[in-house]
Amino acid sequence: MDETHNNKVSLAKGAKDIAKEAKRQAAKNVGKAVDRASDEYSTHRSYNRFQDEEEDENNYNANDQHANDEEGASSDDTEGHDDEDEIYEGEYQGVPAHNEGKLRDGQVALGQPVSDSLKSHKELESERQTDEEELAQQYELIMQECGHGRFQWQLFFVLGLALMSDGVEVFVVGFVLPSAETDMCVKNSGAGWLGSVVYLGMMFGAFFWGGLSDKLGRKQCLLISMSVNGFFAFLSSFVQGYSMFLVCRMVSGFGIGGAVPIVFSYFAEVLAREKRGEHLSWLCMFWMIGGIYASAMAWAIIPHYGWSFSMGSAYQFHSWRVFVVVCALPCVSAVVALTFMPESPRFLLENGKHDEAWMVLKHIHDTNMRARGEPERVFTVNRIKVPKQLDELVEMQNESANPVLKVLYKIKAELRGIWLTFMKCFDYPVKDNTIKLAIVWFTLSFGYYGLSVWFPDVIKHLQADDYASRVKIHNNERIEDFTFNFTLENQIHRNGMFLNDRFISMKIRSVTFIDSSFLNCYFEDVSSVGSYFQNCTFVDSFFYNTDVDDAKLTNSRVINSSFHHNKTGCQMTFDADYSAYWVYFVNFLGTLAVLPGNIVSALLMDKIGRLSMLGGSMVLSGISCFFLWFGTSESMMIFMLCLYNGLSISAWNSLDVVTAELYPTDRRGTGFGFCNAMCKLAAVLGNLIFGSLVGITKAIPILLASSVLVAGGLVGLRLPDTRANVLM
Repeated sequence: MDETHNNKVSLAKGAKDIAKEAKRQAAKNVGKAVDRASDEYSTHRSYNRFQDEEEDENNYNANDQHANDEEGASSDDTEGHDDEDEIYEGEYQGVPAHNEGKLRDGQVALGQPVSDSLKSHKELESERQTDEEELAQQYELIMQECGHGRFQWQLFFVLGLALMSDGVEVFVVGFVLPSAETDMCVKNSGAGWLGSVVYLGMMFGAFFWGGLSDKLGRKQCLLISMSVNGFFAFLSSFVQGYSMFLVCRMVSGFGIGGAVPIVFSYFAEVLAREKRGEHLSWLCMFWMIGGIYASAMAWAIIPHYGWSFSMGSAYQFHSWRVFVVVCALPCVSAVVALTFMPESPRFLLENGKHDEAWMVLKHIHDTNMRARGEPERVFTVNRIKVPKQLDELVEMQNESANPVLKVLYKIKAELRGIWLTFMKCFDYPVKDNTIKLAIVWFTLSFGYYGLSVWFPDVIKHLQADDYASRVKIHNNERIEDFTFNFTLENQIHRNGMFLNDRFISMKIRSVTFIDSSFLNCYFEDVSSVGSYFQNCTFVDSFFYNTDVDDAKLTNSRVINSSFHHNKTGCQMTFDADYSAYWVYFVNFLGTLAVLPGNIVSALLMDKIGRLSMLGGSMVLSGISCFFLWFGTSESMMIFMLCLYNGLSISAWNSLDVVTAELYPTDRRGTGFGFCNAMCKLAAVLGNLIFGSLVGITKAIPILLASSVLVAGGLVGLRLPDTRANVLM
């Protein structure tokens, strides 16, 4: 009987506990509703509101606990382990729990909202959207409290190295292209593919790494992508075959493709609104520094033919390969420095990682305060709004499955996630912005890369025309018993007769022998770069250690003559060839010309607005590009190129800022990656189209670039102004 009586008492006390809990929850929900209603009419939002909610919850807990102590309300059935007494795992680090005061899994109370499992996907999406709007406002206030200081500048230089690597990769293509194709004996039909495959790799890399950064994180994806770029860029300097060289450069481009979308997304997420436009523009300057670095290194290294070594005739390591190794150094430096930086706190919050995000934000705050000489300043944020996490359906794999199949399935799942996030970029309200941004990125890139990548060839053709105008022509000459031990250059010999002549330790550069005869002649240690023998006859002649082969003997007859120890491969030389120096110096000037535009765009980005700068810069650069048509000399072309680069850089800077600000955090990397992929697709098309017309006509590519730039600028003016936006 006593046991039955005790059970009844316990049940009564348990019922009383439930009633008190229901009353507390109902009062809490009413308080929250009133709070939200009043907040809608408030003109100034503060994250104190989020902290007040937590304080109210704690007050309710304290009052309820006090009532239980007075009435002895703890039931015998609930003695033992109490979930409320469980130590929070981040408590020892001082991390506030973002779910304090909330019911734990399995608890039910009267007046509690409907469970997520009973809500439709549309309702959950709507709740998440509301949470993201609240987080955007609170995060902006948090970044203002953290301030702008040492941490942002540290991240600025680290991400700058990564962006510098992207600029280097672009310029390496144009600088290495002539030397690599000559060194590897690439025919004219295969020329130009180096530039195309690199941009193809960058196109796929931008889309892949940008999308993956929305799933795995900014820092992790940037580390992996930069490591891929550095490894294959270094490897490409040692491979000998042109096909393998193309593969290495394509994979290297695939790695560096993730730099631009991740770098700007990463940096934008640690900047307050009033600092974002200016400092993202300053970050763009590292791309210019990468171009200057590549131009300076090419100017200093590639023309020095003596900077090379060989192991037999099969392995050649010429100066352009040294240049490729040197250009990989910024990427390696970026990888090392990036390992010491934290993940983006905004990305962590977006993915429900409250504790990690709070620790990173506290680190940012403390770092900046110590640099200001105010180490006593306390990070006052207690709780940060975390958006509702929507569960995704994931197909489970058998634990005993083949490890290879597990890896393949993991890759498939990540690719599917990237694709689903990409499709969200075409949902309301960002669909129109995505289409407009893609058009602007494509047109700006088509004009810029189409002209810049192949501009060295324009200079070369102008120099070739001048070189051809100074050619010396010799007709019907007869030379006997003469020793040629000096350089023959830029000459044409027709119907010549060479009897008992000796060609020893000499260079024959850009010389053509037509219908000439060589009787009893001796050739030793002869280099014949760009020289040919057409319809010539060799009788009783001897060749030792020369590069004269069937490719240079066009329709020629060789009678009773022998070749010994012929040089293999294509011969390179930069001796007394100042055109290479000139091309690199011109690119150096063109890259340096963007410095004033960088400074102006950074200082005025937040004053005159992103869109005015974007549209105005593209229209003006299109007009300057049009005047390239009237350039008839090298100096005029160089001046117009510098003017075009200086005007277009403001468009690039403003476009980077607008793209980072228009997309919400959960698809910022994907959207930026897609736009950058369109940029590289335009570079491929511009590379092929402009390259096929160089030397034929310059009117079509210049008019085409001018028209698309003006059209793209007009589309850019239709984008929404993001100057006053908080990062969604």
